[in-house]
Amino acid sequence: MKRKAAIIALTVLVLILAVAALILYKNSSTMKDGYYTAEMGSPSYGWKEYLCIQVKQGIIVSAEFNAKNDSGFIKSWDNTYMENMNPISGTYPNKYTREYVQQLIDEQKDIKVDSITGATGSGDNFKKLVAAVLEQAKNGDSKIKIVDSE
Repeated sequence: MKRKAAIIALTVLVLILAVAALILYKNSSTMKDGYYTAEMGSPSYGWKEYLCIQVKQGIIVSAEFNAKNDSGFIKSWDNTYMENMNPISGTYPNKYTREYVQQLIDEQKDIKVDSITGATGSGDNFKKLVAAVLEQAKNGDSKIKIVDSE
């Protein structure tokens, strides 16, 4: 009888340890709640792209991908830029930035960015910025991360 009780107690202890290890593993790979920002280190054609995400309960709930010039003006607000780019590329900043962000929110951490025709340079930068903010979110580091353009 004592042997049976010892086996049951040992089994329960092993199960508790396994659950604790699983929880620790899961928490080590999840994102911490907060706001995380990364921006490109240097401007491209006068615009410096950036990505901000908000994480709640380990999930990206909102994101903003855009670019700003030296005066702080936001690229997706530039109607002249849109009017010039759209007929040539079939897209424009206010459209493709939202499409890239939607990919991130839909796919979360395992994102495979589909480049948008006419915005491949921004797509390449978006991939770099995503990697940076995901690393920040995993570590809980809310300082702005500067990403190398190369």
